[in-house]
Amino acid sequence: MKNARILIPIIITCTFLSSSAARIVAQEVPSASLIDPQAAEKVNAHEDELYSAAKSALDNDEYDNAIRQFDEVIKIRGRRAEGALYWKANALNQAGNKAQALATLGDLRRSYPKSNWLRDAAAREQEWRGGGNPDNISDDELKLLALRSLMNSDPDKALPSLEKMLQGNNSAQVKERAMFVLAQSNSDKAQQILLAAARNNAQPDLQKRAIRYLGMNGNGRNLSALKEIYNSATDAGVKKTVFQGWLMAGDKEDVLAVARTEKNPDLRKEAIRYLGMLGGRSELRQLYKEATDADAKENLLQAMGMAGDAQGLNEAAAAEKDPNVRAHAIRDIGRFGGEDAAATLVKIYNANSDFETRKAVVNALFLHGAGKEMVALARKETDPQMKREIIQKMSMMSSPEITEYMIEILNK
Repeated sequence: MKNARILIPIIITCTFLSSSAARIVAQEVPSASLIDPQAAEKVNAHEDELYSAAKSALDNDEYDNAIRQFDEVIKIRGRRAEGALYWKANALNQAGNKAQALATLGDLRRSYPKSNWLRDAAAREQEWRGGGNPDNISDDELKLLALRSLMNSDPDKALPSLEKMLQGNNSAQVKERAMFVLAQSNSDKAQQILLAAARNNAQPDLQKRAIRYLGMNGNGRNLSALKEIYNSATDAGVKKTVFQGWLMAGDKEDVLAVARTEKNPDLRKEAIRYLGMLGGRSELRQLYKEATDADAKENLLQAMGMAGDAQGLNEAAAAEKDPNVRAHAIRDIGRFGGEDAAATLVKIYNANSDFETRKAVVNALFLHGAGKEMVALARKETDPQMKREIIQKMSMMSSPEITEYMIEILNK
């Protein structure tokens, strides 16, 4: 239990894959076509990550967050900009800002006059204005109602229509609803249609949605398909979506295989992160033992923290020879170590005499809010520099023990 209150803001950045937690800060970057291929791949991967996070926020009715993240995608002016404008307009309308939503659709038409999104945009504009020819909109609404009825009464008869909807010239709204309906069915035919959509990179948004749905029903066939899609994909965004499918399926085995064999450092780092989210404690410890470079070890330590593996962090802090990596492990014990973190950190402090290790422990105790333990260390510390370090950190904290100790100092 933390027994001290930190009085100044501490910003700890840790990346997680959930729709609301996936907060990504983007900087405006040049178009991928103007930079070298390796840099372009990074730009595209970053753009895909932003776009996926924004869509997830929209799907979870987090409209303000979705709008903000779609704006970051639009700034890049890359492959996802047209879709980002369309979905930003939808988010604005859902948030009750119809005028700005219509203006955003106007931006889409002006900026991308040949966009494949213009048909959907025209339908949404007619719907929001409540005027014009309503045939397309009413068709969509009728199709959705008919689908719902058929799936409730005779799912087998609905499946050919669902497949046709995905392949035809329907709006994104109808296709996404058709995909959702398919994902709810356990029939072999429905799963085959879903598999085909997950392999079809001609419709990237639908492909990624289908991939996530495969993970929701993580049977052996779907897991084999996810592995095949990952290995055959050339788009880093698709590969990262496969990680989401594996996460939904709880598939640590395939994620571990990627963490061991993937040549792309960003994707390898992503695999390690997902192992943390999957709670792969033993897998992460084994990878840590096999790791030879500091960056990989630090990524693994962060994933151990995400997995709540205090023991793994303790073992790394005790055995690691690289002082920077050891300091990282000690810090993460303070962040993620749980109820026993303070006692563990004190043991590390007492077992090491070098200044940098002890300083790392003090920083970790500070992050953990362990005022009582810090006072005990300060009372017995004989090194003036180290004692000053402890007291400096305690001066930014508040606890009864710290208050009493500070009064003692003043009264000397």
